[in-house]
Amino acid sequence: MAIQCGASVEWGDKYVSGERITGLDFARAISILGMMFVNYKIAMGAEGSGPEWLSWFTSLFEGRASAVFVVLAGIGFTIMTRKARGGDPGLLRKQRVIIWKRSLYLIFLGFLLILFGWSADILHYYALFLFIASFLIRASGKMLLGAAVIIWLSAQWFLLQYDYTAGWDSSFHNYLDFWTVNGFLRNTWFNGFHPAMPWFCFFLVGMWFGRLNFTDTSIRKKWLLISLIAWVGSELISLAALKIGGTYLGTEIAVYLFQTKPMPPNLLYMFSATSSAILVILLCIYLVESKCARGIVQALIETGQMTLTHYVMHVVVGLGILEIFGILENGSLIFSTLYAVAYFVFAIVISLIWKHKFKRGPLEMVMRKF
Repeated sequence: MAIQCGASVEWGDKYVSGERITGLDFARAISILGMMFVNYKIAMGAEGSGPEWLSWFTSLFEGRASAVFVVLAGIGFTIMTRKARGGDPGLLRKQRVIIWKRSLYLIFLGFLLILFGWSADILHYYALFLFIASFLIRASGKMLLGAAVIIWLSAQWFLLQYDYTAGWDSSFHNYLDFWTVNGFLRNTWFNGFHPAMPWFCFFLVGMWFGRLNFTDTSIRKKWLLISLIAWVGSELISLAALKIGGTYLGTEIAVYLFQTKPMPPNLLYMFSATSSAILVILLCIYLVESKCARGIVQALIETGQMTLTHYVMHVVVGLGILEIFGILENGSLIFSTLYAVAYFVFAIVISLIWKHKFKRGPLEMVMRKF
């Protein structure tokens, strides 16, 4: 959804400048960098192998970068389907067919990555989110938020009723029965890396968020403040609950129920991650509108416009290089972080070269053709 500055595009029921849409591209680039920090750390088994400050820094992106990615997907979905929200049933059907084709394309790419050995893929979940969302194009804002709350609460009930560790190996990195019917359904809906219950909430919030009119700076400031307070508040509640719950319930149960890490995705994690995702997106929009570091900002915008390509390539190429040189496992946290930064710089350079000749990234072009 990249638009050149000075153009206009409908956001919800209003029009916003193209620069604000490129703010979303900037946020996509930031989310990809965060996912690289987390994914390379996981792939190299580098958790806890570095200095404490670096462990804290990389932990900030766990379940947060991917949450930004999914919220942005919901916003993009709203922008893409804005005309189909009108009264023309033919246009609605046409839009759904396009979305279903994109879902097939993304699930194909996701399965390829899983076969490649990347069990933490998000694309096949994203494909499911798109498919479900295709039936909610004309849902009201209240319905979208209501559905998100129901899914949010239902997912917490599932965490209390069923075994969250089912299907996982002892390291919690590999899902042992993913390619069985029961394992696939369990992974997809309940206890995978990004299960639909409750990760579809991020997408729904994005769909709703994309309908707000952010040409009104007062609305942006309002939600910037709300998201900041909600994020800080949820983290403080988590700390208090962990301390009190650890005393009365035991540390293991308290962590399961009250921590704000993505696995398991409990109530406080979802609330915290949703708030921080909105906060990051709004800050990115503000940054793109400012005149600070315009060259760097533009380079990141170009990178964000090739998010799908970079997501796939950071697995195939990024991890492939490590595999070739035999350093994929037992890496240090310092090395995995530096490697993520180096690969991201490489991705920026590739983006600038590619976008000089083409409007879209290679995998984005294939998706458009499909």
